[in-house]
Amino acid sequence: MYTLLIKNGIIIDGTGNPWFRGDVAIEGDTIKKIGKIPAESAEKIIDAKGLAVSPGFIDPHTHFDLTLTLPNHTDLLEPYIRQGVTTFGIGNCGMSAAPVTDESLDLMKGYLALITAGTPSWSWRSMGDYLNLLDKQGVAFNVAALVGQGAIRFSVMGAKAGKPSREEMEEMKALLRRSLEEGAFGMSTGLVYPPGMWTSTDELVELAKVLAEYGAVYTSHVRGSSETGIDSEKELVTIAKTGVRVQHSHHEAFGEKFWGNVYETVRIDEEARREGLDIAYDVIPYTYVNTYLTAIFPPWALEGGMPKLVERLKDPETRAKIKKDVTELIPIWPPWEPGRWPHNLVEAGGWENIGILSIPSGRKRDWIGKTLVEIGKKLKKDPFDVAADLIVEEGGGVMAFYLGVTGDRGLKFLLSHPLASGNSDAILTGTGVPHAAAYGTYPRIIGYYGRELGLYSLEEAVRKVTSSPARRLGLERRGILEAGMYADITVFDPKRIIDKASMKKPAQYPEGIEYVIINGQLVFEKGKYYKKLRAGKVLRRT
Repeated sequence: MYTLLIKNGIIIDGTGNPWFRGDVAIEGDTIKKIGKIPAESAEKIIDAKGLAVSPGFIDPHTHFDLTLTLPNHTDLLEPYIRQGVTTFGIGNCGMSAAPVTDESLDLMKGYLALITAGTPSWSWRSMGDYLNLLDKQGVAFNVAALVGQGAIRFSVMGAKAGKPSREEMEEMKALLRRSLEEGAFGMSTGLVYPPGMWTSTDELVELAKVLAEYGAVYTSHVRGSSETGIDSEKELVTIAKTGVRVQHSHHEAFGEKFWGNVYETVRIDEEARREGLDIAYDVIPYTYVNTYLTAIFPPWALEGGMPKLVERLKDPETRAKIKKDVTELIPIWPPWEPGRWPHNLVEAGGWENIGILSIPSGRKRDWIGKTLVEIGKKLKKDPFDVAADLIVEEGGGVMAFYLGVTGDRGLKFLLSHPLASGNSDAILTGTGVPHAAAYGTYPRIIGYYGRELGLYSLEEAVRKVTSSPARRLGLERRGILEAGMYADITVFDPKRIIDKASMKKPAQYPEGIEYVIINGQLVFEKGKYYKKLRAGKVLRRT
């Protein structure tokens, strides 16, 4: 007898093929049969008449590495269950929870503190130790970890710029191999953040060769999405020539004057694929993003970690030099050379498009949601000084929003392209204001851009958030509805599914998600979330 039977559904299998009506039978954690199945053959039945039955949505780009180690992660991450997500990709933008050494621990804590809630134990050191910890405590979602190039480099070189020695390079390659053998699905880079911003293309190519050996994925928050955007895409192509599968994380363009870049960067990707290179991308379905406020500062100011940045901002002479670079330095290629910069967010988009999302201390609550220009006018201070003073007060830990990303036309172009998968890239810490993507990404991709704007079919919308990210990450038996696949399933109303979250009111649950099943367990039905189940699995590359 089947443990669960979904009857009378509109089956959208995740491949992009046309939908069909049918039933889905589940036994344990596995889909056993799809077709016409008698009701008396199951212990529990869901009547899905008029509802779409799809693979569970997969978010390939999140930053919940540390949050998942906390006992209350089921509460913190509830918005993702309510938008139909069953699987997370973690360890993105070059920073993963592992590997970590006793020497790099403080650096890692400094960079990851503002994107996690609570106080993690940091009791692990290797990727294997970290994944085993998640296994032991249980997780609410399936979790597929990437190892961060930044975590690897911090472990070997600390927070110093420059080229690694031959011995350091070999040590980094060994750490990458170990992480892959312990279950990581690939490696991520964050090339606008330390230490990725100090890493040359040649260094990345050496690491990519290791990934290619293992059939693992290379994902990248690229060098720049403004002045160096075109060169950054060409760098991805260079890396893809090693034979590695390449994923451009949250493809975007910062600043209106650079919005047109996306047409050229996608053309570069298309040309690379015609040459046999495996390159694709994912997209946040919003025209604003969240990231560190410290991303406005030049690379040299970030050497040595957050404490060193704070020291520099306290020194009047050094602070003046930082301000000069922020307001005048134009990024040029190659940006990892001393005195250069991959991505000047202020020059690209202007102070009026940068604001505050969260402040860890809880102070200055009236600043949340306001731009630096708005705050500066009230305080009669320059926007740079508003940002610098806040970083000094908070020890670096401030999350910001950046407006004017890609633009509506460019976003529609990126999202509608066959190479695109969806992702959220949102931060949820329980403090400040979350990005709307944490509440609405997947209903927005399906309901707003698909049904309401007609950018693509329902089947294509589902493919973008299921089989496409599963294949890019290298997940086995997930992302498609067919017999033998794991039973990760989202049931939604195709006529009602829509996001309700906005920048001004982000903490709004979507409409239209009816049931969520993870590994055969019903974790969400008709508005009720069964938090105690922890039905997820820690996935490992094999």
